[in-house]
Amino acid sequence: MKIRLIIADDHPLIRIGLKMLLKDKSEISLIAEVNSSIALLNALRHQSPDLLVTDFSMPDGETPDGLGLIQRLRRDHRDLPIIVLTMISNAGVHATILRSGVRGLVDKSSDIGEVLLAIDAVTGGRDYVSPSFRKGLFEMTDPFRDGMAARLSPRETEVLRLFASGLTVSSISERLSRSVKTVSSQKSVAMMKLGLKSDHEIFFYAREHGMEG
Repeated sequence: MKIRLIIADDHPLIRIGLKMLLKDKSEISLIAEVNSSIALLNALRHQSPDLLVTDFSMPDGETPDGLGLIQRLRRDHRDLPIIVLTMISNAGVHATILRSGVRGLVDKSSDIGEVLLAIDAVTGGRDYVSPSFRKGLFEMTDPFRDGMAARLSPRETEVLRLFASGLTVSSISERLSRSVKTVSSQKSVAMMKLGLKSDHEIFFYAREHGMEG
């Protein structure tokens, strides 16, 4: 079954670029492209996408954009995975966007092909944050700045490393020949030991401490 996608961006060149990228992605069906917040909300009344890729800032004077739009989307379409595109460089704003529950955050000033990486990650059950945003976010959330990291067991370390490399809990279970319940428990215990609160923070920690790959 194809992934039904809606694209929302008020810059025509962005929409054109994204459509060109998706041209060869036979597993994705672009069911709508819109250029404003109000057009996006209208499209969602008539379409049922599996994924939304939306610009963060699309002021139209009629409906909220930015965080107001994201919060409305999360309220009205709670199960819809959302990837947000933005040129804002403030890590505090990034953290607020991620806390709202979006699954991907992409830097619009980076190569547009990065959107495909985000789509692949999110449709594969993982979160995605642009590399250009990760350092600032990690500096806000790093629980190790003021002390020593808690000791993880070898098994917990391996689970965290594999998760940070992009594998799902189910994939890790298969690779390590452990039950999904065991892997999930080891991931949770590792997060508790390290003071990590979200999957995003796992990724940031792994990157900064050489656990990826």
